[in-house]
Amino acid sequence: MVLLVTLAAVASVMPLYWMVTGSFKIQRDAMSVPPEFFPKNPTLENWIRLLTGNRPTFRWFFNSIFVSGTITLGAVVTSAMAGYAFGKKEFPGRELLFWTIIVTMALPRIAFIIPLYLMMRDLGWIDTYQGLIAPYICYPFGIFLVKQFMHTIPQDLIDAARIDGASELRIFTRLVMPLARPALGAIAIFVFVSSWNEYLWQLIMIDSQLMQTLPLGVSKLVSTLGSYDLGLAMAGATFAFIPMLAVFLIFQDYFVKGLTVGAVKG
Repeated sequence: MVLLVTLAAVASVMPLYWMVTGSFKIQRDAMSVPPEFFPKNPTLENWIRLLTGNRPTFRWFFNSIFVSGTITLGAVVTSAMAGYAFGKKEFPGRELLFWTIIVTMALPRIAFIIPLYLMMRDLGWIDTYQGLIAPYICYPFGIFLVKQFMHTIPQDLIDAARIDGASELRIFTRLVMPLARPALGAIAIFVFVSSWNEYLWQLIMIDSQLMQTLPLGVSKLVSTLGSYDLGLAMAGATFAFIPMLAVFLIFQDYFVKGLTVGAVKG
């Protein structure tokens, strides 16, 4: 069993290792057969080409950080509010509305592309930040996760706070939100990684070079050089990977707890 787990771990890390080492290889070494597992002639040429010159790489990086960060913040807030309402409040149509939201998780994202595009066009949000952000600030899985988490918070605790005179806003911000940090941390990781790696929607929505995000900008940069530049592609992928690694390290303590609680039956 230990051997199998070790092999699985190595297999999962190898693509990351190949990406990082490939960013320091010249094109000839990156395409060599048999492949080099360690750069024999390491170079910073790919990184210099990526980060300097007339390419707005840092603008792409800012766009990705701003878009993904705003989507993550919005998704965490809306998931917390909706999950709390579904988990701890009684109102007409609660179950119907909740399961309607859950059903949307089963629909392929491609089914929403055309209606969303037409909506963004009518609002005049093509090639804008709000056009990239607005369709993703509601996260159905996040609502489900927080709703399940609410069942672990004793109702007596909320009732006691209400008897002591705490308002609904105070109960939500000072009591519920801190207790729900494991679920919200897991949601933050899922949403940030998903929005950071989003490609199709950004490709459809963005027209100008300065509005491109890092994945979109790097992919177009590599594909417009006439031939596929593997070293430059690896440097761009490594550069884009750094924020995702940082987010995971920040929220890793909540990740497993949030997923475990999401499995609690309500």
